[in-house]
Amino acid sequence: MTVQETETKVLISHPKDASTQVTVLKYGATVISYKTKGIENLFLSEAAKLDGSKPVRGGIPLVFPVFGKETNPEDPLSKLPQHGLARNSHWEFLGESSPKEKDGVAVQFGLYPDIANQELTKLWDYDFTLILTLELTETSLRTNIEVTNPLNSKRDLKFHWLFHSYFKIDDIEDTFVTNLTGAKVYDQLLQENYVERLPVLQFQEEFDKIYSNVSPNILVQIVDRGEVLHTLKRTNLPDLVVWNPWVEKSKGMADFEPKTGFKHMVCAEAGHVKSYLVLKPGEKWVGEQTLCEEKLTYQAI
Repeated sequence: MTVQETETKVLISHPKDASTQVTVLKYGATVISYKTKGIENLFLSEAAKLDGSKPVRGGIPLVFPVFGKETNPEDPLSKLPQHGLARNSHWEFLGESSPKEKDGVAVQFGLYPDIANQELTKLWDYDFTLILTLELTETSLRTNIEVTNPLNSKRDLKFHWLFHSYFKIDDIEDTFVTNLTGAKVYDQLLQENYVERLPVLQFQEEFDKIYSNVSPNILVQIVDRGEVLHTLKRTNLPDLVVWNPWVEKSKGMADFEPKTGFKHMVCAEAGHVKSYLVLKPGEKWVGEQTLCEEKLTYQAI
């Protein structure tokens, strides 16, 4: 079977190679494992909670409707915890879907207020429908999100979206993130805006930056000692968050283990977070990220 459902998870295996597979936790619709030919592509903390007690540390958590914490107390989104409610809610598994690719296997998950985390929807009482489509091929994982403000909604829907992807790497000090030269960047640690001038991003300390309005034609890549490990394609996701907690931040996160795990992960997160999207009743927005094995590197902007 290419798709197997348990009480808490969904496992998708490629029909031509069962060692290429994706495991999705229904809590948060979080991808907790993505293997190609038996090789794991994602970092998952050894202390990650997989019992629905808290969002997963690692994999690909889903950030909606707010990235980080909204600081304006007048904004209804300020009532929500960091990164919103999608990763804190049990999603409905909708079953298999029609794949885009001939060799693809696709499944869908749904979330709406009736089944979302009720403690959080009481704080942020808005209508929404989220449909997440995951498609596995022999060489890629496509994650597509549809956000709809229902036609019978009484108000506009304002939100962020982010695929909070944790990538597994051998050694952070040998790792580069490429193809962001010339992009506008906001350094969340220094709280400064500037234009990225470096040909590659390197890591020797805590790193937390938002690159905004990155052209969809740019393939952002994670490179280890000259070898391209991961390539990100994006559609309608103009922003990219790059993050590594380094030593002290790792020590302060109870669910981050081992504490040296920062050496073996980097987050490259495609989303729409620099500004809010707004949907009127009846409107829909779609964003998509594809993780693939394309080897193009050091691409000019």
